[in-house]
This record gives sequence, C-alpha cells and structure tokens, in this order.
Amino acid sequence: PRWAALPGMERSTVLITGCSSGIGLGLAARLAADAARRFKVYATMRDLAKGERLLERLGGSCPDTLELLQLDVTDPCSLAAAAQHVQGQQLDVLVCNAGVGLMGPLETCSEQAMKTLFDVNVFGAVRTIQAFLPAMKSRRAGRIIVSSSIGGLQGLPFNAVYCASKFAVEGLCESLAIVLRPFNIHLTLVECGPVHTSFLANLQRPDPEGSEMR
Repeated sequence: PRWAALPGMERSTVLITGCSSGIGLGLAARLAADAARRFKVYATMRDLAKGERLLERLGGSCPDTLELLQLDVTDPCSLAAAAQHVQGQQLDVLVCNAGVGLMGPLETCSEQAMKTLFDVNVFGAVRTIQAFLPAMKSRRAGRIIVSSSIGGLQGLPFNAVYCASKFAVEGLCESLAIVLRPFNIHLTLVECGPVHTSFLANLQRPDPEGSEMR
C-alpha cells in the first residue's frame, strides 16, 4: 500500500552523478517524484543548462525533493564544491552514474578519446567516491551504487576501450566492497544491458569516411 511520510520521518538523501540524460535522469526523476517523499535528491550534471530535461520530466518545476547541482567528475574543484555543498546533509546514497562510450575498431580510437573515456568512467568514479566516502566512513553508514555495464563482465565487439574501462571499475568496486563492510557501507555495481537512452547518440565514434573504417 502507498503510505505518506510521517512527520519527523527521516528522508534518504541521494546524490546522483550524470543526471542530464539516460539512467541518471530517470532515477533522479523517479526518486524526486516519490509519492511518500522519502528522498531528497541532489541531481548533479556537468552542464546545469541540461537540467531542463529533468525539470520537464517533473512537470516543469523543481519540487522540494530535488536540487540541481553542478558536478563534473573530471574536475576535482567541482567535486570538492559539491561535497562541501552537501556537507551539512547526511548523504545516505551516492550513485556514481556519469559515463561515456567509445565505439569503433581499436585502431580508429585516438589516444585523446581513450584518455577522456578513462578520465570519466574510471577516474571519475574514483574521484567521486573519494569525495564522499570520508563522511560515510566517519558516520559508519552509507550506500554507494556504481553504474557499470554488461561490458564490465564480458568483452563486446568494437567496444574494447569502453569494456576495458568497465572491467577496471569492476576491479575497483570488488576490492572496495570488502574493506567498506566493517564501516557498514554497502557497495553495489549495476551491470546494465542495453538501455533505451541517448547513450548511443552521445558516443564518441571514429570518422566513418576514414580509410581504417572502410
């Protein structure tokens, strides 16, 4: 049965990275619109101008269960500012969802594109966890959810570098999960299959006219 939030009932505070589209947007909208108002959501994204899509999903206005926050997982200063912003709040759940793709034959993947992908998918997740973990550890409570992929479990053709980044996240999280248990912090890795989002449209791709592609 649906139930209303009781006066004085604790809300779960959730911070989600990568909320401008896809799974991050869908999750932020779902939690912020919860009928029982059980969640306070910090929906973060690199470019706040892209928050319009999330507000549209919620009927055009920002409910008191949602706060949009700028956060770029590749920028330590941006992460520090976001962590400072939520410092007074007890952060119950951290969702590391920001990610990018790179598709094409390996020899068409530029070094810069590969470095960008690892900077977001691997080091971005590391930086995000580093920013919010100390407060969870000192409180001895928390949950970290990391968006991975079926590509973190098996290789996928033309996705070698993307899969390599997700394999790295897999090793990171499996190792972390063990040492976080005594602190009562639970780490979950979500390995999605294909999901209908703009992820494919946002992919970095090689030039289809290039001789290597032909």
